[in-house]
Amino acid sequence: MPYLSRIRINPLRAASRTLLANPRALHGAVMAAIPSRPDTQRLLWRLDADDARRPHVLVLSRTRPDWSHLVEQAGWPDADGEHVLIRDYAPLLARLADGQEFGFRLTANPVQNTSRPEKMTTCQAEAVERAAERARAARAEGREPDRARSFRIGHRTAAAQLDWLLSRTERWGFTIPTSPGSEARSMDLGAAGTQPDAAGQNGAGGPAGAAREVRIIARERHQFGKGARRRTQVVLRTATFQGLLRVTDAELLADRLLHGVGPGKAYGCGLLTLAPLPAGTIRRPVTTRG
Repeated sequence: MPYLSRIRINPLRAASRTLLANPRALHGAVMAAIPSRPDTQRLLWRLDADDARRPHVLVLSRTRPDWSHLVEQAGWPDADGEHVLIRDYAPLLARLADGQEFGFRLTANPVQNTSRPEKMTTCQAEAVERAAERARAARAEGREPDRARSFRIGHRTAAAQLDWLLSRTERWGFTIPTSPGSEARSMDLGAAGTQPDAAGQNGAGGPAGAAREVRIIARERHQFGKGARRRTQVVLRTATFQGLLRVTDAELLADRLLHGVGPGKAYGCGLLTLAPLPAGTIRRPVTTRG
C-alpha cells in the first residue's frame, strides 16, 4: 500500500541546514524511515522549500514509514501541531479518470544524451579521449569501433527544461492545457506567418505557439560528492514545475505517480504530486477551429 508523507523541517536547526543544502544527505534521512530493507523499494521524495520559513519534505513510500528520527534531528519534536502527516495514497490512485484536471507540482532533472558535451568536465574529457583511442585501435586492427558512450547532460536553460517537460507529458498520461485566450492569439499569429516560440511551448496537445498552464517556480544547480571518499562529483540541475494538468490516460498517470518521472530520483527529483482544483475552475478541453 503506498503512503504519501509530509514532514515539516525546522530551518533554524543545524541538522536542518545540512539536509536542506545537500540532496545526498536528505536522501539518507529519507531512506532511514523504512525499517527493513529500504533497498527493495524506490522512495520518491521532494523538498519544497519555496517558503523559507516552512520547508517540508514530501515522500512516497510503498510501506508505512517512521519519521521519528527526522523530527528529532530537524523538526519540532515537542511542539503542538501536525508536523508529520502520513496518508494512504491508494484512494487517490483509485479515483483517477480520464478528463479530470488537477493542479500539479514536479521537481525534475531535465536531461539530454550527447556523445560530446559542449563544456566537458575533466572526467568526460578523459572518457572521450579513451573512446577515441579504442576507436583508433579498432580501425588499425580492421574492426568496426564500438559505439561511443553517451553522456547524460542536464538542460541549462528554462526554455529547454520546459520543452523537456512538454514533450513528455502524453507518455506520462496527461496533457497541460493551453492558457485561456492564448490559443486564439497563437492562431492569429500563425496566420501571419509567425513561428512557434523558442521556449517549446508548442508541445503536443495544443495549438502551435499557445502558452500552457505551467511555469517554472524554481531552478537549482546542486553539486556534491559521492562515494566512500566523495571523489565523484554529482552535478544536478533541477527545475520545479507548477501548473494544471488534464488526465488523458489514468493508468499511465497512476504508474508515473508511483514510479516517478525522469532521472535523479535518489536526489529528490521525479515525484509528481496532484492537488484538487477549486470548484468552478474545471475547463472543457480546447478544440481547434476548422
